Amino acid sequence: MKHITIKNSIFLLLFSTILFSCKEEDLVIDKKMEAETEVSFVFKQKYNGSEVKSTDLSSTLYTNQKGNVHTISKLQYLVSKITLHKTDGSEVDLGGYNFVDMDKPLSRFYTPEVMVPEGKYTGVSMTFGFDEEDNRDGAYTDLNAASWSWPMMIGGGYHFLKFEGMFTDNTGTTKGFAFHNGTASKLVGSSRVHEANHFRVRLWDFNGGFEVKSGERMNIDIDMNIEEWFKNPVLWDLNQYYMMLMPNYTAQKLMNQNGKTVFSLGTIAPEL
Repeated sequence: MKHITIKNSIFLLLFSTILFSCKEEDLVIDKKMEAETEVSFVFKQKYNGSEVKSTDLSSTLYTNQKGNVHTISKLQYLVSKITLHKTDGSEVDLGGYNFVDMDKPLSRFYTPEVMVPEGKYTGVSMTFGFDEEDNRDGAYTDLNAASWSWPMMIGGGYHFLKFEGMFTDNTGTTKGFAFHNGTASKLVGSSRVHEANHFRVRLWDFNGGFEVKSGERMNIDIDMNIEEWFKNPVLWDLNQYYMMLMPNYTAQKLMNQNGKTVFSLGTIAPEL
């Protein structure tokens, strides 16, 4: 009986050790899961500080830095590879892309599939459009359905921006403009050469950064300041550049320059 009791004691000890180890491992996994949360992005469009909404399309008049009076009838754009930057210098790559269409208000809300670790962050970066790796013809069903393709003869892939409306030219005539951005293309001799025209934007939080807390879903507003397309650093005159801009190499490179100041961080706060 004494021998059996010792064997039973050893068995119980081993069983308890294994059970405790499993519970400890489960606690580590649970703690890791709890230490991550969803971060959602809300894309807002503004013009000189005032929010532009779908109800403003084709009706509200705006005046750019050059003095061109215009409306906005369409505003669609694409951002990809959003990254969060931590205070320790590390990064959280959220991947994916979001296609914003002002005519579809829900498109401005984007929640990446990647969960975000808790911690302190300094800002956000993202690619305007697609880089060479992602800008592949016909690769995205939703973008194909949105007529978002960029013509093969000027580089292929996809648009990055469609910004359209009407403006009053310097003779008082009302004309349409189509401010479309994508791959830059030009003739060199008898051949057409294509250049990637996307750009990376780093958006700092100048309020001392923000903190992602375990289980507390965050909302980050990213503002497109539309007037910046027309003023910084190039003062854009719709009388000069208003139509046939897609194959216009100079216009495409000027858009690239101005686009780098278009975005800014808005409100960052836990979801209520």
